[in-house]
Amino acid sequence: MDNRFFDIIQLIKQSRTNAISAVNAELINLYWAIGQYISRKIESSEWGDSVVLELAKFIQTSEPNLKGFSDKNLWRMKQFYEAYRGHPKLSTLLREISWSHNLAIFSRCKTTEEREFYLKMSTRENYSFRELDRQLSASLFERTLIGNSKLSPAVRKSNKEISNTFKDSYVFEFLNLPDPHNENDLQRGLVSQMKNFILELGKDYLFIAEEFKIQVGNSDFFLDLLFYHRSLQCLIAIELKADKFKPEHIGQLNFYLEALDRDVKKENENPSMGVLLCRDKDNEVVKYALSRSLSPTMISEYTMHLPDKKVLQQRFRELIGDNDH
Repeated sequence: MDNRFFDIIQLIKQSRTNAISAVNAELINLYWAIGQYISRKIESSEWGDSVVLELAKFIQTSEPNLKGFSDKNLWRMKQFYEAYRGHPKLSTLLREISWSHNLAIFSRCKTTEEREFYLKMSTRENYSFRELDRQLSASLFERTLIGNSKLSPAVRKSNKEISNTFKDSYVFEFLNLPDPHNENDLQRGLVSQMKNFILELGKDYLFIAEEFKIQVGNSDFFLDLLFYHRSLQCLIAIELKADKFKPEHIGQLNFYLEALDRDVKKENENPSMGVLLCRDKDNEVVKYALSRSLSPTMISEYTMHLPDKKVLQQRFRELIGDNDH
């Protein structure tokens, strides 16, 4: 391509992106206005429920080329308006994502906090609809909030912007690995499915290497997976354990973090952080193991199946209850 004209191509692409965003925002405005109108008519008893079906038929008869205004969709617009009318701070977020994204979020989420979380994540991570659907099914909200509550003091101190970066558990249902499997199976599977792995981690993660070689003295060591996190501006070391968490795993990961900070980290970067991914963990053992650790380390478990949302919700309620005492 002739580099003289590259800037013009970028202007055209940006203009198209802006046009699509403007059209989407206007569509959301329209659905909001229709939902508001129907809601107020029904609340004031001017309309009964049957009027919505009559309205849908009228639109179809009067404007047969207009699509998306069936009685079911009109009811969704009403529900959309009623779900957010008391939360003006979410107004901008609603208009930054598509109607299908909005529909999935407000229909599948039970609380305003959960809806706000997925609205922000959809915008920040630029989820496709398929990716958003997967994160809703994988209970990203519950897993992230549980993870936030379990961040050790060393992790919190290392970076004030760390909230919503790590999870208490990770879901690798896309790997289809058999049980039992070992660390090599897990590592090969994650590398071969890197796109899905990055979706589960978060799109700020940049993959650097597998089996990253660390030389200390006359010895060579190999870190399972090494990433860089753009927002945190630090290296992220991920160690994989296909069995239950053991306290000695912490020592190994701390050793890798020290080596990364001494020999790999650049001066402008923040201290390296570690994630130990294990097949299972005893939370009490984890708490003891981390209590005297000064390294920014997160202990998380992984599962090969989409989690039971009700179980995660119960765990989160119990955790909040424990923190209140």
